[in-house]
Amino acid sequence: MAHSDEIRLRYVKKKLSSLVFAVPLFFATLTGCSMTDKNSDDIPFAGTSSSRDASQAMEKVSSGIYDLIGVKGKASSSRPFVAECSGKDAKKYFRIFHWWSFYPTSASDLGVAMERLKEELPKRGWKVVSYGPDTSRNKNTNLTADNDRKKVGVNIVQMSKNDPPKLSLHVVSGCYKVPDGQTVEQF
Repeated sequence: MAHSDEIRLRYVKKKLSSLVFAVPLFFATLTGCSMTDKNSDDIPFAGTSSSRDASQAMEKVSSGIYDLIGVKGKASSSRPFVAECSGKDAKKYFRIFHWWSFYPTSASDLGVAMERLKEELPKRGWKVVSYGPDTSRNKNTNLTADNDRKKVGVNIVQMSKNDPPKLSLHVVSGCYKVPDGQTVEQF
């Protein structure tokens, strides 16, 4: 095996092993965490909306979270996307996901940003449902919070050992239903 193939194989294995830790967290976020009724495993109902309007609402939620970070840096330029609501008619029901990253200007500000989010989110209607190190080799700090009023959840991972260091944010909505006569627009 050529040296470059060995390096590529090690890189792929490293990425796959990180998925082992990320997938359970991702599925916890998919279920809506504590946004759900305590006696139900259902994803909360977020209301009636078109895919475009729900996407714009999700961008506003992400923008509000960005404003709470409070340190200089830059966000990735990702856009929200439409996904199915498990167990529901895919032509009428959908969820919005917005995955983005924040890169502080100074790596030393990463912890400051995470602490600010932990303190400021509850002041803005969010309930922090979990906070602490994950089980990965890097012991990344994870924060999961729900906003029951907006029917939105967020998982934020402080990835201090990444190059460059970053906050990885996964914002997810409850289930929306399109208005009568419309179908879900995928993007």
